[in-house]
Amino acid sequence: MSPELISILVLVVVFVIATTRSVNMGALAFAAAFVVGELVADLDADGIFAGFPGDLFVVLVGVTYLFAIARANGTTDWLVHASIRLVRGRVALIPWVMFALTAALTAIGAVSPAAVAIVAPIALSFAARYGISPLLMGAMVVHGAQGGGFSPISIYGTIVNGIVEREKLPGNEVFLFLTSLVVNIVIAGVVFVLFGGTKLGRTATADTPPATPASGTGGTATGTGTGTGTGTLTAVATEPDTIRLTPARIATLTTLVALVVAVLVLDLDAGLTAITLAVVLSTVWPDDSRKAVGQIAWSTVLLICGVLTYVGVLDEMGTITWAGEGVSGIGVPLLAAVLLCYIGAIVSAFASSVGIMGALIPLAVPFLAQGEIGAVGMVTALAVSATVVDVSPFSTNGALVLAAAPDVDRERFFRQLMMYGGIVVAVVPAAVWLVMVVPGWG
Repeated sequence: MSPELISILVLVVVFVIATTRSVNMGALAFAAAFVVGELVADLDADGIFAGFPGDLFVVLVGVTYLFAIARANGTTDWLVHASIRLVRGRVALIPWVMFALTAALTAIGAVSPAAVAIVAPIALSFAARYGISPLLMGAMVVHGAQGGGFSPISIYGTIVNGIVEREKLPGNEVFLFLTSLVVNIVIAGVVFVLFGGTKLGRTATADTPPATPASGTGGTATGTGTGTGTGTLTAVATEPDTIRLTPARIATLTTLVALVVAVLVLDLDAGLTAITLAVVLSTVWPDDSRKAVGQIAWSTVLLICGVLTYVGVLDEMGTITWAGEGVSGIGVPLLAAVLLCYIGAIVSAFASSVGIMGALIPLAVPFLAQGEIGAVGMVTALAVSATVVDVSPFSTNGALVLAAAPDVDRERFFRQLMMYGGIVVAVVPAAVWLVMVVPGWG
């Protein structure tokens, strides 16, 4: 068996173990990089660590640290309450507010599961109160998170754009972001229509909607609902401070705006800028920073750094070139492209989206280098295919939605999420391939 085939089989084993045993795929990938690098590729430690993504490490730590401070000091709670008040009792708008809120959170740097974890309990509480389909509300939250997930300063966006830059592929950050946003808006619109969104009542009888607090704060709500999108509500705020702007929250909102300006206008590094802004907030409000350090997405950091380090080993030993030549050897570039999209979607539905993106895009580099398939369109199709399927109950986001739904038959809801996830896996990769790859974008 060739060394290249061994290294790919080890990667498959890493995905299988991570999926079936709930072991962090990054930790498995580090171990695989060590074993394959030493025993198969004859690399020393320097050769193995050559693929460690130091720049992405700083981005992941910096951005998630800043967002963790925003969550610790209640800024995210304030954003949630402010967004809810915008609907002014119009029940049919609630799913779209939840979509927009999670999209905004991931677009400014929140890890997708973190945004879903904040918004899903509130969204599913609304669904239970006003007779909104939990599948509709859960899908709106997850697709919102993925819709904002590829902004240039987001976790997904920096990962994919970083890989594209490292692999010297043509890239378009805005195209990637807008395509993902449009795809998820379209899917959300279809779900909204199919699962009763257009039948929701136009108004509720109270101005203050019910909400389940995002971080153990907020208020309690009691009331009655008709199951048709209308109802009466009496809300009792137990901690009104959660909806007030404090100096810490004003400063945090300012830093989030500053991060956007620094990255998009001044072209500063997102990771270094975010960690600098986080340090400023930590210096002024040290109590919040102590809470926030523990909320940095360390598991995601480990995942990304481990997978990309292993991919670096694959690159060092020539596996990427070997595999790319094998895919292109199919003889039908468009067929190879759609197969890659389906591989990304199927694996991601059961494992990590960021992990599969980190592995598939580099593997497609030699295939893209032939010039028959547009790199921008192909990378975008792979990225969307690998993330839009996170509605699967086997993924972190889908599991969070399942866990957050009150007063539902969980087995039935699980089957609904699984069927919906299966439909997304079957339809979306082919659709994005048809729109993004066949015309030859980039």
